[in-house]
Amino acid sequence: MEDNIINNFENRIDTSTLIQELNLLREGINKVVKGQHKTIDLLLTAILADGHVLLEGVPGVAKTLTAKTLAHMIEGHYSRIQFTPDLMPSDVLGTNVFNAATNSFEFRKGPVFGNVILTDEINRAPAKTQASLFEVMEERQITYDGQKYDMDEPFLVIGTQNPVEQEGTYPLPEAQLDRFLFKIDLGYPDEQDEYDVLMMHHQHEKPTNLITEEYKLNPAKLKEFRDLAKKVIVKDEIIDYILKLIRTTRATADFYLGASPRAGVALLNASKAWACLQGRDFVTPDDIAYVIKPVLRHRLIMTAEKEMEGENMDRLIDKVVHSVAVPR
Repeated sequence: MEDNIINNFENRIDTSTLIQELNLLREGINKVVKGQHKTIDLLLTAILADGHVLLEGVPGVAKTLTAKTLAHMIEGHYSRIQFTPDLMPSDVLGTNVFNAATNSFEFRKGPVFGNVILTDEINRAPAKTQASLFEVMEERQITYDGQKYDMDEPFLVIGTQNPVEQEGTYPLPEAQLDRFLFKIDLGYPDEQDEYDVLMMHHQHEKPTNLITEEYKLNPAKLKEFRDLAKKVIVKDEIIDYILKLIRTTRATADFYLGASPRAGVALLNASKAWACLQGRDFVTPDDIAYVIKPVLRHRLIMTAEKEMEGENMDRLIDKVVHSVAVPR
């Protein structure tokens, strides 16, 4: 993302202040989280598109710090749930507790009630606990004992996974993976960023101390910006382009499971949010190309033959993109 985003929205409210504040927000997060610039851009895209994110990376690449920093920067309530084999659905959603004073049961909300919810090592909890997130991720509400409880906005679930250690894990079902807007693979920072991390710790400087008011985004402005992202123009030929990309994944012999209609909606919404972050009021094929891998890489299943060949999912997605004509 360019450092200076130009406001190109026409015949709409003045967004220059919003864009300036969003640039400050991104700058502030980058001060705390070193070497994850694209991850931060995709997280901001997800929160504008009202989508959830699955972060996959080895321990120590700042997955938890990134989620915590984002929550503080948008002045939201941060909640962390450590997923373990003995975690129960009530430990996530909440439960009824008897109140002796009123002689009745009252619902005590669980840690899922917040703005940025970190589900750490989400694949270490059994299926019944993972399933407890289905409703809340899709409908932004939970139903307990016949009563519905709505989530506050914004509501962002950030799940983390370790791609190396698989012992004692429960693979996420396809239905849950499909509810994540993005799957982001976190790599190691480059040499300069890693040097900065070492110096920060050598000088006993806590990363969270770098979170200052000047970089925070007011919740009201965030809501205004999210509403603006929904108004981004998508021409018919761009809609048709997204449709062809999604349907091509179902027709190719490389995939055992292609992308669902929800994947098409996710690609559309993510493209609109990313265009908005670029200061444009319309989606281009380049916007789709930027977000298509994190949108699709967890929704597709390659064939057994491709897995045995050691094929890479991102390369197969590139193959799909190159096989579909780009609209002019």
